[in-house]
Amino acid sequence: MTHPAMMLSVKIASVAVFLAIVFIAVPVLIAASGRTDLYYTLTSVALLSIASAGVWLTFYIGRINIGQGAYALMGGYVSAILVMNHGWSFWPTLPVAGLFCAAASVLIGLPILRLRGVYFAMVTLTLTEVARLLALALPITNGAKGIVSIPLPGALSVFGLTIIPDFATLQNPRLAFYLLAVTLMVVCFAVMYRLVHSRIGKLCQSLQQNEELASSIGVNIAYLRVIAYAVSSFFGGVAGAIFAAISQSIYPSSFTVTDSVNFMLNCFLGGLGYVFGPMLGTLVLYFGWDLLFQTGEFQLLIYSGLMIVLMLVLPNGLLSLALPSRKS
Repeated sequence: MTHPAMMLSVKIASVAVFLAIVFIAVPVLIAASGRTDLYYTLTSVALLSIASAGVWLTFYIGRINIGQGAYALMGGYVSAILVMNHGWSFWPTLPVAGLFCAAASVLIGLPILRLRGVYFAMVTLTLTEVARLLALALPITNGAKGIVSIPLPGALSVFGLTIIPDFATLQNPRLAFYLLAVTLMVVCFAVMYRLVHSRIGKLCQSLQQNEELASSIGVNIAYLRVIAYAVSSFFGGVAGAIFAAISQSIYPSSFTVTDSVNFMLNCFLGGLGYVFGPMLGTLVLYFGWDLLFQTGEFQLLIYSGLMIVLMLVLPNGLLSLALPSRKS
């Protein structure tokens, strides 16, 4: 077997094992242990990794994005408002929330994407706080009271055939949310992987390395920056919409500046040079923080210290341990 064919076989086998774990092994193990509360935990990890994947994409074009929490908050409110105020089914609000955030990111990104480094990072850092203040001030968002009592997702039917049952009728809606979240996570990272390995992905990578050189050979750098930022925000909006459906509520404080910073840290921890870095980073950071809860008042100190050590020892992230010579 040739080397490319062998690599392809390894990738296919790896994907098959991963899908078997998340769709079969995890539900079986949770059912055997009776720890159904873990469904919510793993659902949160899947959704946070989707939002973090969007942040990773902006890193891929050489921009430090600390504003993903703003788009997650927007997506949650768009979905909640459409469901509660306009009687929409949850399912069409998912793409609408993502598209709304993508459109908003285009308007916001056109001026700010010209900035680089710390300047772009600082502007995006304020976006989450601006989104929170808007949610507090706008009448449609119900201010500090938020939007509560959001119904669980109803049935999804196509040509009279029920594809997804009404979550309210299920014995265990947590399992349904878990399957929804991991399905979208798989689709998200499949899209990311395909995008990165496409012609557009290679052009985006050229922006990270040298924008002036890329522009000099005819690359439309402004267009690529806006497209990447829009896709990033779409992922954030979809993740936020599902979070609102799971908690059946959305508040201005549902996503804060801390969440935006954590989305960025997930990418650093997993590895900025690897498409699946945000997924691993989210998993480790989420469970690591919970494990450190046992240390009480020293939790934040130990967490910060470990993060600094990891960044120094593994500047390319945790995936660099297993994939030292691969970028995806």
